[in-house]
Amino acid sequence: MIASNLHDRYRNDAVAALQKQFGYGNPMEVPKLDKIVVNVGLGEALTNAKAIDAALKDLATITGQRPVVTKAKRSIAQFRVRTGNPIGLKVTLRGQRMWDFLERFTLLALPRIRDFRGIPGRSFDGRGNYTIGLREQIAFPEIDYDKVDRLRGLEISIVTTAKTDEESKRLLELLGMPFAS
Repeated sequence: MIASNLHDRYRNDAVAALQKQFGYGNPMEVPKLDKIVVNVGLGEALTNAKAIDAALKDLATITGQRPVVTKAKRSIAQFRVRTGNPIGLKVTLRGQRMWDFLERFTLLALPRIRDFRGIPGRSFDGRGNYTIGLREQIAFPEIDYDKVDRLRGLEISIVTTAKTDEESKRLLELLGMPFAS
């Protein structure tokens, strides 16, 4: 199994720094990444059946894993949504794919965003998880701009084992997340 540079940086540098900063007695207490969930909402899928296929191909290219189609849990008349209609896609990344994706996201995708000045530091949920939304999937270098039928936003949730937002933010900073100051 080939370890990524980011995973090595976590094991060698981040664990020691977090242990020192927060006073953990055991290295196993140090917060770590649990999973990364990449989600695409497709309201257009109700009228355009090909939207799911195009978004599925893009998301599979970005993550390296086949997405799962999410379906509506209940009917909403105003939006013309019925229970069971496909309304989105999601991918849950764990292990090596998670580390590879996070490295590509922080080093390649984020710097390609127009007018990028860092990601907001306030998008934590209170339990140590971080969510960021991207307006367009073309920030990822794997996506060929000429083959994109429509720009779609995606949401990336980074789930950690941290108990507080402060611990989670420090963990992500040590892993190279460019937070806006």
